[in-house]
Amino acid sequence: MLSSMQVDKAVFGQNWKKFLLWGIALVILGAFAISASFFTTLMTVVFIGVIIFMAGVVVVIDAVTFWHKSVSGFFFHALMGILYLVVGITLIVNPLEGSVSLTFLLGILYLTLGIFRLVYSLTHRTLQWGWSVFNALISLLLGVLILANWPASSLYIIGLFVGIDLLFSGWVYIMGALAGRALSK
Repeated sequence: MLSSMQVDKAVFGQNWKKFLLWGIALVILGAFAISASFFTTLMTVVFIGVIIFMAGVVVVIDAVTFWHKSVSGFFFHALMGILYLVVGITLIVNPLEGSVSLTFLLGILYLTLGIFRLVYSLTHRTLQWGWSVFNALISLLLGVLILANWPASSLYIIGLFVGIDLLFSGWVYIMGALAGRALSK
């Protein structure tokens, strides 16, 4: 039976070029997100609003189509759909105000991601796992910084920190790819 480290080495060794391309793409996306952090923040909020709005449309259609014979089922589903619609419209129409709430949630997300990444990195110790630990610590730091400066920095923080996360995630891919390339020789 192969250990997870042997499987990781085989996967990285065989696919190092793909990992390198993914890493470069993530670094480029991260650099763009950082350089246009205000724009990235607004676009992220509007995008999330559109997704929530579309979910509302689906739930309202579900209420009308499948729950119309059950008064309580229809009412419950219609209310859920309306809630989705209102939140989606609010984010689309008011992305600046939406960024305040989403910034807080992003802080919680990065704290949680940092913890999960750290636990994963320390328990699996894949190729170049030190970079993975570093990425986990960056995620933790981003979460702390977001929450420490919230709500004042809500206009740019989503785009900036998403960009930083993409940049470092890309770097982890690149380092793994380079280690995989050495294994493939």
